[in-house]
Amino acid sequence: MKKAGTNYRMSSIGDIQTLGRVTLRDELALTGSEISVNELPAGGSVPFVHSHKRNEEVYIILKGRGRFYIDGEEFDVEEGNVIRVDPAAGRCVRADGQTPIRYLCIQTEANSLVQFTQGDGVILDAKPSWLK
Repeated sequence: MKKAGTNYRMSSIGDIQTLGRVTLRDELALTGSEISVNELPAGGSVPFVHSHKRNEEVYIILKGRGRFYIDGEEFDVEEGNVIRVDPAAGRCVRADGQTPIRYLCIQTEANSLVQFTQGDGVILDAKPSWLK
């Protein structure tokens, strides 16, 4: 399902189990981040260690268990864990041998955020049907 208005876009990621990885940059016309939804089968791994030149990554474990490798250190991860990785750090992830692992990866340029929600958010007078 795709939908677009003047100030938004909506899409569906489809069957992530079949696709393995879905990137949302083009689907949502993202301009400030790269977001992907990823799923590795039980025992599966990203087949390489990688780093970035400028972008930090945040991994949000949505389902399953696995293991992370960052700069030579290995540690277990599970549903609910959130990991931020500096651009230069070498990283890799794998699912444990029993279950698949599903995670979001959000990539943004390090040190590029100049305002957070409290400084950037603006309360509007508009109201959806559920707010009276």
